[in-house]
Amino acid sequence: MRKIIGAALTSLDGVIQGPGGPTEDTTGGSRFSGWLPPVGDDAIEHKIGELFGRPFDLLLGRRTYDIFAAYWPYASEAMADIRDPFNDCTKYVVTHQDQSLVWQNSQRVGAIEELNAIKQGDGPDLVIQGSSTLYPQLLKAGLLDELTLMISPVVLGEGKRLFGDGTPPGTLKMVDHRVSDGGNIIVTYHPAGAVEIGTYVAEEPSDRERNRQAKMEDGAW
Repeated sequence: MRKIIGAALTSLDGVIQGPGGPTEDTTGGSRFSGWLPPVGDDAIEHKIGELFGRPFDLLLGRRTYDIFAAYWPYASEAMADIRDPFNDCTKYVVTHQDQSLVWQNSQRVGAIEELNAIKQGDGPDLVIQGSSTLYPQLLKAGLLDELTLMISPVVLGEGKRLFGDGTPPGTLKMVDHRVSDGGNIIVTYHPAGAVEIGTYVAEEPSDRERNRQAKMEDGAW
């Protein structure tokens, strides 16, 4: 069965918007499109090479598709190592809109549920780039098999985040990690089930603590 693999370039505070350049994605008034080049390093390049140095298809939201379709078919020969595989692979685009998908080998996915059938079919793994709106839906549907985060040492404070509105609770198991000399963290997780609740407190609560908990229940704390 094919896997769906998330591969996100993210700041320390979880922003994945517009890492590549100043005009990539300024929606919402984002001031920091192009935040990655000054802080990225060889560790990120190595991981990108691993992800796209083997057969893959792309899974994209509409806006990331628009960004890629306006760039990669026209990229220079210097970018051929990524340009050619991106052009040749199948692009699965999750969108409710009916705009034409003119980039070669592009297929519309009208609903997230359709991805289950795609996973059961033949072909390479599907790799997500950008596409922040996909993660809550994929996690909720139990369709995300693996998540690699390439976390850079920068805090942006604004922008589209990896886990946005509607993200369901869950735990993850780390299966690989690397910390670069430049402070970039490359870490890979597999989903690992529901969030469990525990406590470090064994003693009976004090009267003051009971009072605090009562206020918390009443929304007065």
